[in-house]
Amino acid sequence: MKPSYWDQLDADARNAAGFIAETLTKPLRELGAAAARQLLTTPPSERPITPLDRVERLTLPARSGELRARLYHPDGPPPSAGPRPALVYLHGGGFVLGTLDGVDEVCRVIAARSGWAVFSLEYRLAPENPYPAALDDCFDAFAWLRRSAPGLGIDPHMIAVGGDSAGGNLAAALCLELRDLGLAPPVSQVLVYPAVDDAFATPSWTDYAHAPGLTSADARWCWEQYLGRDHAGTVDHYAAPMRAASLRDLPPALVLTAEVDPLRDDAEAYAERLRSDGVEVTVTRCAGVFHGFFTEVGVFARTDEAIAQVARHLRDLVDA
Repeated sequence: MKPSYWDQLDADARNAAGFIAETLTKPLRELGAAAARQLLTTPPSERPITPLDRVERLTLPARSGELRARLYHPDGPPPSAGPRPALVYLHGGGFVLGTLDGVDEVCRVIAARSGWAVFSLEYRLAPENPYPAALDDCFDAFAWLRRSAPGLGIDPHMIAVGGDSAGGNLAAALCLELRDLGLAPPVSQVLVYPAVDDAFATPSWTDYAHAPGLTSADARWCWEQYLGRDHAGTVDHYAAPMRAASLRDLPPALVLTAEVDPLRDDAEAYAERLRSDGVEVTVTRCAGVFHGFFTEVGVFARTDEAIAQVARHLRDLVDA
């Protein structure tokens, strides 16, 4: 029997859902972190769909030690005179999965289409490194990039931050932390189906509880891994950005959601809170697709459309 949401999926999403069902024989929560990584980690691409002349592999200092990153330099001149703007991109994976290779293609395409450099970070993963390890890494990497920008050909005053799923959570939390510390914010935040709330109470958590890509039960499991076994007490707004008392004075946001996704309503509610607190927000619900589609370049037609919107958003920031 087809699930109730099946008719909402487009042809690309239905094909991908069938592939996921064949590949992922057990839920993430039953596989566990190690087995899930072994099964789902994206291998390095020998022939990228989007070739770039220059991709730097970087090692940078952080409180936790050394972090790895990649810096994608677009071909051709910057979109404006002077150093090139840059997007810090934080990969998804429920805080448990995700690698630089897994978002290699999407970073390449964003760089090529926007003219922005893209800085992709390998932050520490849970459950081995629970909250706030990943956010600390993102904070340290953002600060390092801002300090090091001139030597990398990047404009330190034109750095945006973005990410998908768990990476969207980290991007939103980083903006909150920078604001609270009185530090200069990114010029924008690009949040792709971000995980922003720990209440699991909006209708999409029930309506799409068994959606392909991410089920509600697996999302809860990922959240538990992120907080850690020893966590007790109230979750703060750096872990769950929706808990922030105010979202005022945050950078303008582009929020993209997937129609068939347990996280959809939370992400859209966060966008509405941003708007009501005076932050400029653009929200797009991508029809016919499910959680995880954004990084699957060449698989979904909606992926191409969503990346095109991100690229336009970034170009518009330069023209503003």
